[in-house]
Amino acid sequence: MLALQMSTNDPAFWVMVMVAVSFVVIALAMIAIAVIVSRVVRTVSNVERRVEPLMERVSALTDQVRQIAAQGREVAEQVNVMSGHLSTAMLHFSESMSLIKDEVRELKEIVGLSTEMARDKVEMISRSIDQTHGQLIATTTFLNARVIKPARELAAIMAGVRRGLEVLAAPTPKQIDRTYGEDELFIG
Repeated sequence: MLALQMSTNDPAFWVMVMVAVSFVVIALAMIAIAVIVSRVVRTVSNVERRVEPLMERVSALTDQVRQIAAQGREVAEQVNVMSGHLSTAMLHFSESMSLIKDEVRELKEIVGLSTEMARDKVEMISRSIDQTHGQLIATTTFLNARVIKPARELAAIMAGVRRGLEVLAAPTPKQIDRTYGEDELFIG
């Protein structure tokens, strides 16, 4: 009770009041911290309960990821093998393309030579046809002037002579006052 007998004017009294208030504030702060910690513990346990199924799922997903990674490695190995096969195929394809290009070049040369020869032959045949046509026209003109025209004239002269002989050798004409039968009127 010595503290209760101190005077309020004494500075030690005020120091004691301050220390007592500090202890009360510290006690209240400790209670507040205890309440906050209990809430945090409760929240952490709730989160832990909620996270536990997620952790199980994550572990299951991790196992699946490991399996997928193993399958990915297998696929990568197969892709590497396939890329080797593809590069070999591309090599063979490029070799085939070079052979095809050589063959096409040779075919172009052959076609070019064949085209030139065909043009020459067409020109030769065209000249032959033109010559034959000219000779045919000349022969036709010659035959017409030397054979057919004189033969026509000779045939015309012979026809005239025959008609003249027919007229001279013909019987005497019948009298007009007589009627003729239908057969006699037929000119044929």
